[in-house]
Parts: sequence; structure tokens; C-alpha cells
Amino acid sequence: MEIINTEKAPKAIGPYSQAVVANNLIFVSGQIPFVPATMKLVSDDIGEQTRQCIENIKAILESKNVSLSNVVKCSVFIKDMNDFGKINEIYAEYFGETKPARACVEVARLPRDVKIEIEAIAVIN
Repeated sequence: MEIINTEKAPKAIGPYSQAVVANNLIFVSGQIPFVPATMKLVSDDIGEQTRQCIENIKAILESKNVSLSNVVKCSVFIKDMNDFGKINEIYAEYFGETKPARACVEVARLPRDVKIEIEAIAVIN
């Protein structure tokens, strides 16, 4: 097992790693929409929050020379299912034809009261 820690993604805000490599897989912890340099919320806009979560995942994967096209599964946790359409729009920009398996659930509350959190599993080529 290998722990991934990159300055290009937000630091963990609890007792967990940004990601873990096990065998041929990278397990990326849930990413909230914090800007890595400031550890502050990107904005209150759900589109910008979605984009920041995926950019954080992308940065973690790139630290191991892996791209978003290697993602096989995402779990998306959202505060309001009414944001589902906007989230899908941004998500599709990043994943395009790859279309990893995905779950999306509405939750009562997320860390730091953000509107979205996304975790991912990717395969290392």
C-alpha cells in the first residue's frame, strides 16, 4: 500500500489520506471544493464547486501519472438533488466518453457545509 500526498490538492482535514494505491488501483478520498493553495471554499456556486472537486481528483491522479480517463468509479454526494442537472453538465465535461460507473446520492450534510463531495477509484495502467 502507498499513500498519496500532493500539494496540488487540498490537505486532508481529518485522519485520512488524499488517496491510497493498492495493487493496481488508486482510491481517492472524497474531495470537497477547496482550493489547495488557500484551503478555502472555491465559491458558493454548485458548478464551480463541482469543477473544483474534479480538479482536486485530477491533481491527485496526475501525481501518479494517471488521468481522469483511468477512473472506473465515482461516488458523488450532494446536498440538493435539484443541483443534479448542473453537476452532470460539469461532470460530463471532464469524463466525456469515459463514463465511469457512478453513484450519486443526496445527503443531509457534508464536511464544512459544502454542496458536493466526490470520491473516485482509478486503475493504474
